[in-house]
Amino acid sequence: MTTFNLTETTASKISSTLTRLRHQMGAPAVGMVLTLVVVVDEAGQYDALRAATEAAREHPSRILMVINRDPAEPNRLDAEIRVGESAPGEVVLLRLYGELTEHADSVITPLLLTDTPVVVWWPGDCPEIPAKDPVGHLGSRRILDARSAPDAVAAISSRAASYVPGDTDLAWTRLTPWRSLLAAAFDQPVGKVTGGVVEAAPGNPSAPLLAAWLCDRLEAPIEVAESGGPGLTGVRLSIASGGELTVSRTDARLATLSRPGHPDRRVALARRPASELLAEELRRLDPDEIYAAAIRRLAEMKGQGRS
Repeated sequence: MTTFNLTETTASKISSTLTRLRHQMGAPAVGMVLTLVVVVDEAGQYDALRAATEAAREHPSRILMVINRDPAEPNRLDAEIRVGESAPGEVVLLRLYGELTEHADSVITPLLLTDTPVVVWWPGDCPEIPAKDPVGHLGSRRILDARSAPDAVAAISSRAASYVPGDTDLAWTRLTPWRSLLAAAFDQPVGKVTGGVVEAAPGNPSAPLLAAWLCDRLEAPIEVAESGGPGLTGVRLSIASGGELTVSRTDARLATLSRPGHPDRRVALARRPASELLAEELRRLDPDEIYAAAIRRLAEMKGQGRS
């Protein structure tokens, strides 16, 4: 891994340096499949960079980390470039000062890989309407994370109002193993579901989203109840013919699936790190219509005073 620092630089100098370093290292850009733009503050950049780099092992990328610093300082752009044979692509940390903090898109645009998708990820604070944000407008996919908001449940509940095809949220990605398990539980006839409850730690944004997805798919009222956590701990679905279909998880690793007329089954249901969540989202670059339907249903449920 080679690290190169540029202070008080420009986007064109960064681009030229990337080209020169690639030739020196013998690492052509043609192997990279997308540009991942990460908009983050200084405090969160270490964890975000680690997650992005791990995800890039599956999806070799040019990673552009946009770190806005003090807008009151004179205009300045500092860059830290990391390339190498062991690296899954290229990493550029961009620290913006002064008025550049309001024009990050003009810095990023010359650094985007030609003819490859652009994905924008906000690990922390995000714009009210990501698709209308100057940086967000550059992306075909925009990844948010409601869990980082001061009120995570309110954040995920508001996603429908700002949704544009291409938006998604890691609160939804965290539900993939739960949704897969619950869908598989209905591979054999179970009976009509008349209602249910999703249980989770207080303030968990994935819980109301899972309830909305179940409500949309099962056409039955699904509530949210608090538990001791961590994260999602259970789903209980009432069956019209009697009994319940339940998924119960108490240790964030294994869950117990119970269905009427079947023996209980232990299944893997581990909580996943941000790198795995991000890698999953990078596998699809088309709009997630199921997510869109879930947040619309969640907005309807909130409007009716449910969930």
